[in-house]
Amino acid sequence: MPAQKRILLKLSGEVMAGTGGFGIDGARVRSLAAELAEVARTGVQIGLVVGGGNFFRGVAAAARKMDRVTADHMGMLATVINALALQDALEREGIPTRVMTAIEMHQVAEPYIRRRAIRHLEKGRIVVCAAGTSNPYFSTDTAAALRALEIKAEVIAKATRVDGVYDKDPLKYADAVLYPRISYTEVLARGLGVIDASAVAMCRENNLPIIVFNLNTPGNIMRMVSGETVGTIIAQDEPVGTLTGAE
Repeated sequence: MPAQKRILLKLSGEVMAGTGGFGIDGARVRSLAAELAEVARTGVQIGLVVGGGNFFRGVAAAARKMDRVTADHMGMLATVINALALQDALEREGIPTRVMTAIEMHQVAEPYIRRRAIRHLEKGRIVVCAAGTSNPYFSTDTAAALRALEIKAEVIAKATRVDGVYDKDPLKYADAVLYPRISYTEVLARGLGVIDASAVAMCRENNLPIIVFNLNTPGNIMRMVSGETVGTIIAQDEPVGTLTGAE
């Protein structure tokens, strides 16, 4: 039996681009959908929040001479493109999927309504939440924390390109040290940028665990929901219930 019954998985837009760095890599999206479908078939309820960095980032160099609010709205629309691509790939795997957007666009997707999202999950549908929170100045990490709390997910799983939370960037420093477990307070105090500070603070206030793991390792999503120790757990200083990997 899966250790987690309902999760919120945060995916960066860069995941959708594969090795290309821009746009959507069809093969990468299909492989991700196949992995998610395998997990969904075990009965785990999956909410997804996807970024838009493979198309546009409100804080990127291309947006520096733009009004921040306009740039952030463009980034939100980019997340909708990614969400639709995920929906298509998941439904090709036979998994019913609903895209719900924080910015209403009825011809494209459902508006995000908390109770409706929970009902979709209860019926075995994957719910892809797009357009962030609909508010500028908030990242999709913060949107993930908000949606996870709203749908009463047991954990946020932050998918990255590295194995977890390190004391410094492991892609730049060979001597970077991996933390198997770290508290919210330490992440904030040390300025570890693996997830936005506002999202960490929100999770700390509501005692919602965060698991940071490497999405590029096949099978890691299944291992995580099955209770295996994968990546880094960000939680309270004290062990949290029967959380995966708690001492």
